[in-house]
Amino acid sequence: MPQEVSHIKGDRVIWMVVIILSILSLLAVYSSTGTLAYKYQEGNTLYYMMKHLIILALGFVLMYLAHLVKYTYYSRIFQIALYVAIPLLIITLFLGKDVNEARRALPLPFGLTFQASDLAKLTLIMYLARILTKKQEMIKDFRSAFVPIMLPVIIVCALILPSNLSTALMLFATSLVLMFIGRVRMKYIFSLIGIAIAAFSIFILIMMALPKERQGRLETWQNRIESFFDDSGKEEDQVLQSKIAVASGGILGKMPGNSTQRNFLSHPYSDFIFAIILEEYGLFGGSFVVLLYLILLFRAVRIVTKIPRTFGALLTIGVAFLLVFQALINMGVAVDLLPVTGQPLPLVSMGGTSIWFTSISIGILLSASREVSKGETGEDNQEIKESYATV
Repeated sequence: MPQEVSHIKGDRVIWMVVIILSILSLLAVYSSTGTLAYKYQEGNTLYYMMKHLIILALGFVLMYLAHLVKYTYYSRIFQIALYVAIPLLIITLFLGKDVNEARRALPLPFGLTFQASDLAKLTLIMYLARILTKKQEMIKDFRSAFVPIMLPVIIVCALILPSNLSTALMLFATSLVLMFIGRVRMKYIFSLIGIAIAAFSIFILIMMALPKERQGRLETWQNRIESFFDDSGKEEDQVLQSKIAVASGGILGKMPGNSTQRNFLSHPYSDFIFAIILEEYGLFGGSFVVLLYLILLFRAVRIVTKIPRTFGALLTIGVAFLLVFQALINMGVAVDLLPVTGQPLPLVSMGGTSIWFTSISIGILLSASREVSKGETGEDNQEIKESYATV
Protein backbone atom coordinates (compact mmCIF):
# COMPACT_ATOMS: atom_id res chain seq x y z
CA MET A 1 0.00 0.00 0.00
CA PRO A 2 1.37 3.49 -0.90
CA GLN A 3 2.60 5.47 2.09
CA GLU A 4 0.13 8.32 1.38
CA VAL A 5 -2.84 5.92 1.49
CA SER A 6 -1.59 4.25 4.70
CA HIS A 7 -2.05 7.55 6.54
CA ILE A 8 -5.78 7.48 5.73
CA LYS A 9 -7.52 5.69 8.56
CA GLY A 10 -11.11 5.05 9.52
CA ASP A 11 -14.02 3.31 7.85
CA ARG A 12 -13.07 2.72 4.19
CA VAL A 13 -16.73 2.37 3.19
CA ILE A 14 -17.47 5.89 4.46
CA TRP A 15 -14.45 7.17 2.52
CA MET A 16 -15.79 5.53 -0.65
CA VAL A 17 -19.29 6.96 -0.12
CA VAL A 18 -17.82 10.45 0.29
CA ILE A 19 -15.63 10.11 -2.83
CA ILE A 20 -18.55 8.87 -4.97
CA LEU A 21 -20.84 11.66 -3.74
CA SER A 22 -18.12 14.24 -4.46
CA ILE A 23 -17.62 13.00 -8.03
CA LEU A 24 -21.37 13.04 -8.59
CA SER A 25 -21.45 16.53 -7.10
CA LEU A 26 -18.92 17.84 -9.63
CA LEU A 27 -20.91 16.37 -12.54
CA ALA A 28 -24.24 17.68 -11.24
CA VAL A 29 -22.92 21.17 -10.43
CA TYR A 30 -21.24 21.48 -13.83
CA SER A 31 -24.47 20.46 -15.54
CA SER A 32 -26.77 22.67 -13.45
CA THR A 33 -24.79 25.94 -13.49
CA GLY A 34 -24.89 26.62 -17.24
CA THR A 35 -27.55 29.32 -16.97
CA LEU A 36 -25.70 30.87 -14.04
CA ALA A 37 -22.49 30.94 -16.06
CA TYR A 38 -24.09 32.70 -19.02
CA LYS A 39 -25.76 35.18 -16.69
CA TYR A 40 -22.78 36.15 -14.54
CA GLN A 41 -19.58 34.73 -16.11
CA GLU A 42 -20.01 35.47 -19.83
CA GLY A 43 -20.68 31.84 -20.64
CA ASN A 44 -17.65 30.41 -18.84
CA THR A 45 -19.29 27.13 -17.80
CA LEU A 46 -16.08 25.86 -16.16
CA TYR A 47 -16.00 28.71 -13.64
CA TYR A 48 -18.52 27.31 -11.17
CA MET A 49 -17.27 23.74 -11.51
CA MET A 50 -13.69 24.82 -10.77
CA LYS A 51 -14.85 26.94 -7.84
CA HIS A 52 -16.82 23.96 -6.54
CA LEU A 53 -13.82 21.67 -7.08
CA ILE A 54 -11.62 23.97 -4.95
CA ILE A 55 -14.25 24.06 -2.19
CA LEU A 56 -14.54 20.25 -2.27
CA ALA A 57 -10.75 19.89 -2.20
CA LEU A 58 -10.55 22.12 0.87
CA GLY A 59 -13.36 20.08 2.35
CA PHE A 60 -11.33 16.90 1.88
CA VAL A 61 -8.35 18.56 3.59
CA LEU A 62 -10.57 19.48 6.56
CA MET A 63 -12.03 15.96 6.59
CA TYR A 64 -8.58 14.40 6.58
CA LEU A 65 -7.33 16.65 9.39
CA ALA A 66 -10.50 16.08 11.43
CA HIS A 67 -10.19 12.30 11.13
CA LEU A 68 -6.62 12.42 12.51
CA VAL A 69 -7.80 13.97 15.80
CA LYS A 70 -8.99 11.51 18.44
CA TYR A 71 -12.74 11.99 18.72
CA THR A 72 -12.66 12.49 22.50
CA TYR A 73 -10.78 15.77 22.03
CA TYR A 74 -13.79 17.23 20.20
CA SER A 75 -15.74 17.13 23.45
CA ARG A 76 -13.74 20.07 24.84
CA ILE A 77 -13.10 21.84 21.52
CA PHE A 78 -16.76 22.14 20.59
CA GLN A 79 -17.85 23.01 24.11
CA ILE A 80 -15.89 26.22 23.61
CA ALA A 81 -17.17 26.53 20.02
CA LEU A 82 -20.78 26.61 21.27
CA TYR A 83 -20.04 29.86 23.12
CA VAL A 84 -18.71 31.25 19.83
CA ALA A 85 -21.62 29.97 17.72
CA ILE A 86 -24.36 31.60 19.80
CA PRO A 87 -22.96 35.18 19.50
CA LEU A 88 -22.39 34.56 15.77
CA LEU A 89 -26.04 33.55 15.40
CA ILE A 90 -27.08 36.79 17.10
CA ILE A 91 -24.77 38.85 14.87
CA THR A 92 -26.10 37.09 11.77
CA LEU A 93 -29.68 37.71 12.86
CA PHE A 94 -29.12 41.47 12.84
CA LEU A 95 -26.15 42.08 10.52
CA GLY A 96 -26.22 39.10 8.15
CA LYS A 97 -26.62 39.33 4.39
CA ASP A 98 -30.32 39.87 3.62
CA VAL A 99 -31.55 37.44 0.95
CA ASN A 100 -35.30 36.90 0.47
CA GLU A 101 -36.16 38.42 3.86
CA ALA A 102 -33.70 36.09 5.60
CA ARG A 103 -30.39 36.89 7.28
CA ARG A 104 -28.66 33.53 7.19
CA ALA A 105 -25.04 34.29 6.38
CA LEU A 106 -22.18 36.66 7.00
CA PRO A 107 -20.26 37.78 3.87
CA LEU A 108 -16.71 36.50 3.33
CA PRO A 109 -14.05 37.35 0.72
CA PHE A 110 -14.11 35.79 -2.79
CA GLY A 111 -17.91 35.83 -2.91
CA LEU A 112 -18.27 33.22 -0.15
CA THR A 113 -20.58 33.41 2.83
CA PHE A 114 -20.41 31.95 6.34
CA GLN A 115 -23.59 30.46 7.78
CA ALA A 116 -23.36 30.52 11.55
CA SER A 117 -26.12 27.91 11.66
CA ASP A 118 -23.69 25.36 10.12
CA LEU A 119 -21.32 25.87 13.04
CA ALA A 120 -24.19 25.91 15.53
CA LYS A 121 -25.59 22.58 14.28
CA LEU A 122 -22.32 20.74 14.80
CA THR A 123 -21.49 22.39 18.12
CA LEU A 124 -24.95 21.68 19.55
CA ILE A 125 -24.70 17.99 18.63
CA MET A 126 -21.26 17.87 20.28
CA TYR A 127 -22.56 19.64 23.38
CA LEU A 128 -25.49 17.24 23.72
CA ALA A 129 -23.25 14.19 23.29
CA ARG A 130 -20.93 15.55 26.00
CA ILE A 131 -23.60 16.61 28.50
CA LEU A 132 -25.67 13.43 28.06
CA THR A 133 -22.54 11.38 28.73
CA LYS A 134 -21.60 13.37 31.84
CA LYS A 135 -25.12 13.33 33.27
CA GLN A 136 -25.87 9.60 32.82
CA GLU A 137 -25.85 8.91 36.56
CA MET A 138 -28.44 11.62 37.19
CA ILE A 139 -30.15 11.62 33.79
CA LYS A 140 -33.61 11.16 35.30
CA ASP A 141 -33.32 14.32 37.41
CA PHE A 142 -35.05 17.39 35.95
CA ARG A 143 -33.04 20.24 37.48
CA SER A 144 -29.50 18.88 37.44
CA ALA A 145 -29.67 16.98 34.13
CA PHE A 146 -32.54 18.00 31.88
CA VAL A 147 -32.34 21.78 32.32
CA PRO A 148 -28.66 22.00 31.20
CA ILE A 149 -29.58 19.80 28.22
CA MET A 150 -32.73 21.71 27.30
CA LEU A 151 -31.60 25.34 27.51
CA PRO A 152 -28.90 25.29 24.77
CA VAL A 153 -31.28 23.46 22.42
CA ILE A 154 -33.98 26.10 22.89
CA ILE A 155 -31.51 29.01 22.58
CA VAL A 156 -29.76 27.75 19.43
CA CYS A 157 -32.95 26.67 17.65
CA ALA A 158 -34.69 29.93 18.58
CA LEU A 159 -31.84 31.99 17.11
CA ILE A 160 -31.85 29.97 13.87
CA LEU A 161 -35.64 29.91 13.48
CA PRO A 162 -36.41 33.48 12.23
CA SER A 163 -34.24 33.12 9.13
CA ASN A 164 -34.20 29.35 8.63
CA LEU A 165 -37.22 27.48 9.95
CA SER A 166 -36.34 24.13 8.33
CA THR A 167 -32.83 24.08 9.85
CA ALA A 168 -34.23 24.93 13.30
CA LEU A 169 -36.82 22.13 13.07
CA MET A 170 -34.27 19.64 11.73
CA LEU A 171 -31.79 20.43 14.51
CA PHE A 172 -34.54 20.30 17.14
CA ALA A 173 -35.66 16.86 15.89
CA THR A 174 -32.07 15.58 15.94
CA SER A 175 -31.66 16.86 19.50
CA LEU A 176 -34.79 14.96 20.55
CA VAL A 177 -33.40 11.76 18.99
CA LEU A 178 -30.15 12.20 20.92
CA MET A 179 -32.06 12.80 24.16
CA PHE A 180 -34.10 9.65 23.59
CA ILE A 181 -30.97 7.59 22.92
CA GLY A 182 -29.32 9.26 25.95
CA ARG A 183 -32.09 7.87 28.23
CA VAL A 184 -33.77 11.19 29.03
CA ARG A 185 -37.24 10.56 30.43
CA MET A 186 -40.01 10.62 27.83
CA LYS A 187 -42.10 13.01 29.91
CA TYR A 188 -39.23 15.52 29.83
CA ILE A 189 -38.88 15.11 26.06
CA PHE A 190 -42.62 15.67 25.56
CA SER A 191 -42.40 18.66 27.90
CA LEU A 192 -39.67 20.14 25.69
CA ILE A 193 -41.82 19.54 22.60
CA GLY A 194 -44.74 21.28 24.33
CA ILE A 195 -42.56 24.26 25.29
CA ALA A 196 -41.26 24.49 21.71
CA ILE A 197 -44.76 24.41 20.21
CA ALA A 198 -46.00 27.06 22.66
CA ALA A 199 -42.98 29.31 22.01
CA PHE A 200 -43.33 28.92 18.24
CA SER A 201 -47.04 29.74 18.40
CA ILE A 202 -46.33 32.91 20.39
CA PHE A 203 -43.61 33.85 17.89
CA ILE A 204 -46.04 33.44 14.97
CA LEU A 205 -48.71 35.52 16.72
CA ILE A 206 -46.20 38.30 17.38
CA MET A 207 -45.06 38.23 13.75
CA MET A 208 -48.65 38.39 12.52
CA ALA A 209 -49.29 41.45 14.70
CA LEU A 210 -46.37 43.33 13.09
CA PRO A 211 -46.70 45.38 9.88
CA LYS A 212 -46.31 43.25 6.74
CA GLU A 213 -42.91 44.71 5.86
CA ARG A 214 -41.55 43.57 9.25
CA GLN A 215 -42.94 40.03 9.22
CA GLY A 216 -39.75 38.53 7.81
CA ARG A 217 -40.16 35.01 6.45
CA LEU A 218 -43.71 34.52 7.71
CA GLU A 219 -45.35 35.04 4.32
CA THR A 220 -42.84 32.70 2.64
CA TRP A 221 -43.53 29.94 5.19
CA GLN A 222 -47.27 30.41 4.75
CA ASN A 223 -47.10 30.32 0.95
CA ARG A 224 -44.95 27.19 0.88
CA ILE A 225 -47.18 25.27 3.28
CA GLU A 226 -50.39 26.39 1.53
CA SER A 227 -48.91 25.48 -1.86
CA PHE A 228 -47.90 22.03 -0.63
CA PHE A 229 -51.34 21.20 0.78
CA ASP A 230 -53.33 22.94 -1.96
CA ASP A 231 -55.44 20.41 -3.92
CA SER A 232 -56.55 22.88 -6.57
CA GLY A 233 -53.49 22.20 -8.72
CA LYS A 234 -51.73 25.49 -7.97
CA GLU A 235 -48.07 24.89 -7.21
CA GLU A 236 -44.91 26.90 -6.78
CA ASP A 237 -43.15 27.22 -10.12
CA GLN A 238 -39.95 25.60 -8.87
CA VAL A 239 -41.92 22.62 -7.50
CA LEU A 240 -43.65 22.19 -10.86
CA GLN A 241 -40.35 22.41 -12.75
CA SER A 242 -38.80 19.90 -10.35
CA LYS A 243 -41.63 17.42 -10.97
CA ILE A 244 -41.17 17.86 -14.72
CA ALA A 245 -37.45 17.10 -14.30
CA VAL A 246 -38.19 13.97 -12.26
CA ALA A 247 -40.84 12.73 -14.70
CA SER A 248 -38.76 13.40 -17.83
CA GLY A 249 -35.79 11.49 -16.40
CA GLY A 250 -37.63 8.18 -16.44
CA ILE A 251 -35.79 5.01 -15.46
CA LEU A 252 -32.38 5.61 -17.05
CA GLY A 253 -32.34 9.42 -17.38
CA LYS A 254 -31.26 11.71 -20.19
CA MET A 255 -27.56 11.11 -19.48
CA PRO A 256 -25.10 13.64 -17.93
CA GLY A 257 -25.29 17.21 -19.23
CA ASN A 258 -28.62 16.79 -21.02
CA SER A 259 -30.93 18.38 -18.45
CA THR A 260 -33.46 20.88 -19.77
CA GLN A 261 -35.13 21.82 -16.50
CA ARG A 262 -31.89 23.37 -15.21
CA ASN A 263 -32.88 26.36 -17.36
CA PHE A 264 -36.19 26.77 -15.51
CA LEU A 265 -35.43 25.82 -11.90
CA SER A 266 -34.35 28.78 -9.76
CA HIS A 267 -31.74 26.83 -7.77
CA PRO A 268 -30.89 23.67 -9.74
CA TYR A 269 -27.36 23.60 -8.27
CA SER A 270 -28.39 23.64 -4.60
CA ASP A 271 -31.96 23.20 -3.32
CA PHE A 272 -33.13 21.18 -6.35
CA ILE A 273 -29.94 19.44 -7.42
CA PHE A 274 -31.52 16.04 -6.73
CA ALA A 275 -34.15 16.84 -9.38
CA ILE A 276 -31.33 17.40 -11.89
CA ILE A 277 -29.74 14.08 -10.84
CA LEU A 278 -33.06 12.30 -11.39
CA GLU A 279 -33.50 13.98 -14.76
CA GLU A 280 -30.01 13.09 -16.02
CA TYR A 281 -29.43 9.73 -14.29
CA GLY A 282 -33.01 8.55 -13.93
CA LEU A 283 -34.59 6.45 -11.21
CA PHE A 284 -31.51 4.20 -11.08
CA GLY A 285 -29.19 7.14 -10.45
CA GLY A 286 -31.50 8.71 -7.87
CA SER A 287 -31.92 5.39 -6.05
CA PHE A 288 -28.15 4.97 -5.99
CA VAL A 289 -27.76 8.38 -4.30
CA VAL A 290 -30.37 7.44 -1.68
CA LEU A 291 -28.52 4.16 -1.13
CA LEU A 292 -25.23 6.00 -0.54
CA TYR A 293 -26.73 8.06 2.29
CA LEU A 294 -28.36 4.97 3.81
CA ILE A 295 -24.98 3.19 3.69
CA LEU A 296 -23.48 6.18 5.52
CA LEU A 297 -26.15 5.86 8.23
CA PHE A 298 -25.67 2.08 8.43
CA ARG A 299 -21.91 2.43 8.87
CA ALA A 300 -22.50 5.02 11.59
CA VAL A 301 -24.83 2.62 13.43
CA ARG A 302 -22.14 -0.04 13.12
CA ILE A 303 -19.65 2.34 14.75
CA VAL A 304 -22.15 3.05 17.55
CA THR A 305 -22.53 -0.66 18.34
CA LYS A 306 -18.76 -1.19 18.57
CA ILE A 307 -17.34 2.02 20.03
CA PRO A 308 -16.41 1.65 23.72
CA ARG A 309 -17.43 5.10 25.03
CA THR A 310 -20.90 6.61 25.45
CA PHE A 311 -19.70 9.97 24.14
CA GLY A 312 -18.46 8.38 20.93
CA ALA A 313 -21.75 6.57 20.38
CA LEU A 314 -23.89 9.66 20.95
CA LEU A 315 -21.57 11.83 18.87
CA THR A 316 -21.56 9.38 15.95
CA ILE A 317 -25.31 8.84 15.78
CA GLY A 318 -26.02 12.55 16.24
CA VAL A 319 -23.72 13.67 13.42
CA ALA A 320 -24.78 10.86 11.05
CA PHE A 321 -28.50 11.29 11.73
CA LEU A 322 -28.32 15.04 11.09
CA LEU A 323 -26.49 14.56 7.76
CA VAL A 324 -28.78 11.81 6.48
CA PHE A 325 -31.91 13.56 7.77
CA GLN A 326 -30.90 16.69 5.84
CA ALA A 327 -30.28 14.62 2.71
CA LEU A 328 -33.69 12.95 2.95
CA ILE A 329 -35.37 16.34 3.40
CA ASN A 330 -33.64 17.73 0.30
CA MET A 331 -34.61 14.68 -1.76
CA GLY A 332 -38.15 14.74 -0.36
CA VAL A 333 -38.57 18.34 -1.50
CA ALA A 334 -37.28 17.53 -5.00
CA VAL A 335 -39.92 14.81 -5.49
CA ASP A 336 -42.69 16.88 -3.81
CA LEU A 337 -43.01 14.73 -0.70
CA LEU A 338 -42.20 17.74 1.51
CA PRO A 339 -42.73 21.51 1.30
CA VAL A 340 -39.86 23.59 -0.09
CA THR A 341 -37.26 24.08 2.64
CA GLY A 342 -34.02 25.36 1.10
CA GLN A 343 -31.89 22.56 2.60
CA PRO A 344 -28.85 21.64 0.44
CA LEU A 345 -27.95 18.04 -0.36
CA PRO A 346 -24.89 17.31 1.83
CA LEU A 347 -21.63 17.03 -0.15
CA VAL A 348 -23.53 17.34 -3.46
CA SER A 349 -25.14 20.80 -3.61
CA MET A 350 -22.94 23.74 -4.56
CA GLY A 351 -21.93 25.66 -1.45
CA GLY A 352 -19.12 27.02 0.65
CA THR A 353 -19.00 26.74 4.41
CA SER A 354 -21.87 24.21 4.35
CA ILE A 355 -19.62 21.76 2.47
CA TRP A 356 -16.73 22.47 4.83
CA PHE A 357 -18.76 21.82 7.97
CA THR A 358 -20.21 18.68 6.36
CA SER A 359 -16.63 17.57 5.66
CA ILE A 360 -15.63 18.22 9.28
CA SER A 361 -18.67 16.23 10.44
CA ILE A 362 -17.69 13.26 8.29
CA GLY A 363 -14.09 13.62 9.49
CA ILE A 364 -15.37 13.27 13.06
CA LEU A 365 -17.30 10.12 12.06
CA LEU A 366 -14.10 8.74 10.56
CA SER A 367 -12.20 9.64 13.72
CA ALA A 368 -14.68 7.61 15.77
CA SER A 369 -14.39 4.72 13.31
CA ARG A 370 -10.59 4.76 13.76
CA GLU A 371 -11.04 3.83 17.41
CA VAL A 372 -13.32 0.96 16.41
CA SER A 373 -10.74 -0.25 13.87
CA LYS A 374 -7.99 -0.10 16.51
CA GLY A 375 -10.09 -2.19 18.88
CA GLU A 376 -10.82 -4.80 16.21
CA THR A 377 -7.22 -5.13 15.05
CA GLY A 378 -5.59 -4.85 18.45
CA GLU A 379 -3.65 -1.77 17.45
CA ASP A 380 -4.03 -0.31 20.94
CA ASN A 381 -2.13 -3.26 22.46
CA GLN A 382 0.46 -3.09 19.71
CA GLU A 383 0.99 0.63 20.35
CA ILE A 384 1.53 -0.09 24.07
CA LYS A 385 4.06 -2.82 23.28
CA GLU A 386 5.91 -0.52 20.87
CA SER A 387 6.01 2.26 23.46
CA TYR A 388 7.57 -0.12 26.01
CA ALA A 389 10.05 -1.31 23.42
CA THR A 390 11.32 2.22 22.87
CA VAL A 391 11.91 2.95 26.58
